[in-house]
Amino acid sequence: MVERQHTREHEQREQTPEQLRDNENNVERLRKNAERNAERSKENKAEKLEQSRQDVERVAEKQEKIAVESAPERAETRPDVATRSERKQAYDAHMDQARSHMKPAGKTFSKVIHNRAVETASDITGKTVARPNAILAGSFTAFVMVLGVFLVARHYGYPLSGSESIIAFAAGWVLGVLFDYLRVMITGRHQ
Repeated sequence: MVERQHTREHEQREQTPEQLRDNENNVERLRKNAERNAERSKENKAEKLEQSRQDVERVAEKQEKIAVESAPERAETRPDVATRSERKQAYDAHMDQARSHMKPAGKTFSKVIHNRAVETASDITGKTVARPNAILAGSFTAFVMVLGVFLVARHYGYPLSGSESIIAFAAGWVLGVLFDYLRVMITGRHQ
């Protein structure tokens, strides 16, 4: 191995002037090729970068046009607020999904009680006549008053007519409504 290195060094030292010129020309030619390739790669990178930038801009413009064309016309609404039709679609989808788990009788009952007219009447009743505090007060008053009337009537031997519980509930209901009204007047907050 040492002999091979020595022979190579010896051959390189004994090159003729023509070989030296050829070597110099080869080195110069390789240097020029390397410079040209470097310039081309810079130009190619710049061209590719510009081409990519133009492609991205074209795709973005197309996507923007598609988004504008496919978006529903809304008159200055916030995107996080659902429209009436969107709420109705969501409600219908939810009800259909819930009814898919019910038996046929349950499905029919659900359709009746979730009918728009029935729900509206129920909401109005719940906000006026069937207030929770009024019902609670009526029930509690009816229990206490009927218990008191029953004990007094039993002690003195009076017969009961049966209207005592209805009258006691009505009186308690009125007290509950008055309580709700005064609470809203004082605090200013609805439940």
